[in-house]
Amino acid sequence: MSFTAINQSTLSMQVVQVVPQVAHESSGVSYVVMSLCDSLIAQGLDIQLASLDAHAMVSMSDVHHTFPLVAVPRRLGWSPAMHRWLQKKAASRQIDLIHNHGLWMMPNVYTGQVAKRCGTLLMVSPHGTLSEWAMQSGSLIKRFFWPLLQRPALDGVNCFHATSESEYKDIRRMGFRQPVAIIPNGIAIHPLAPKMRSRFRTMLFLGRINPVKGLDQLLPAWQRVQDHFPDWRLQIVGPDSRGYLAQLQRLASELQLERVEFSGELLGAEKRRVYREADLFVLPSYSENFGMSVAEALAEGTPAIVTKGAPWKGLTTHGAGWWIDIGVDSLEVCLREALQCSPNNLQEMGLRGRNWMEAEYSWAHVGRLMAQTYRWLAEGQDSATKPDCVMLD
Repeated sequence: MSFTAINQSTLSMQVVQVVPQVAHESSGVSYVVMSLCDSLIAQGLDIQLASLDAHAMVSMSDVHHTFPLVAVPRRLGWSPAMHRWLQKKAASRQIDLIHNHGLWMMPNVYTGQVAKRCGTLLMVSPHGTLSEWAMQSGSLIKRFFWPLLQRPALDGVNCFHATSESEYKDIRRMGFRQPVAIIPNGIAIHPLAPKMRSRFRTMLFLGRINPVKGLDQLLPAWQRVQDHFPDWRLQIVGPDSRGYLAQLQRLASELQLERVEFSGELLGAEKRRVYREADLFVLPSYSENFGMSVAEALAEGTPAIVTKGAPWKGLTTHGAGWWIDIGVDSLEVCLREALQCSPNNLQEMGLRGRNWMEAEYSWAHVGRLMAQTYRWLAEGQDSATKPDCVMLD
């Protein structure tokens, strides 16, 4: 990822994007923030990116600033250097707006503290961290971190950013009444190559191997249908999360599953290849604020089955897949319908999904919506000039 060059004379707003880590290509938030920076620079904004330096990629340019962590506790991302840098930039009016990404780490606290102290505009993208699932799961430290640090840091938020209507509802459920801009994550649209046919047709899951992804539903559902569709296989791609992969492999053995492959993590062109060569994508999540893997699959022309734990109702309205209830029974019923579709029918669904991604999820489109929201905030938040993506109720 390299940031777009632009004539400095066209810059109109100075915005700092803050994210705890820019570390791995497979990390959804890392990808989203870097791509958002590029799209906003193309919109004429002066963008800086601030992150911690733990496992960081090589700095993309002078746009990207990395800051050291103190030794303990590293998991919270303590970085006095980042805090001082943000404070200095805001106090000297070198920042018009701070856009914070995520919650539960100290960089996500610094942004609120600095914005409140210096009167700087603050936008926050929770990236799913306010969902009921996220708030009820995780370490005990959340019980203390929320009331003592994270919740007070959100008092001065001028606008939240939700990637879907369900995330907008999560924000309102938590009691926040500020404006919310509903803007989806963007997706890169690559040239579409023909699908390569192999011995088996492929149903693909790609994502973190984590309990929230619902793979404990997918494996029993596959057991119920595998004998009826001997020409299909299930491919599970993604990095292990806290040892959960071993639990799933034991479950697969107990269920005596056939034609199931755990492929590990794939990146870059290899990840796009498995999306493109799959006949069907499946995401049986319990909770997703967006679900980047769904957009990535559709962008490669592959239709999708997604549970209602993720905000992809448009799969049905655009004829690009299935949006189903959470549970093994509903997943089994859907698999029986989807796996009997002909290759041509699935390919047509995938192409409808790709056209949908090009029209509504391109980074150029997302960058325009975000830039409009920033400028509306800077110009006084007049309801008469409010962008359509911003919700006030």
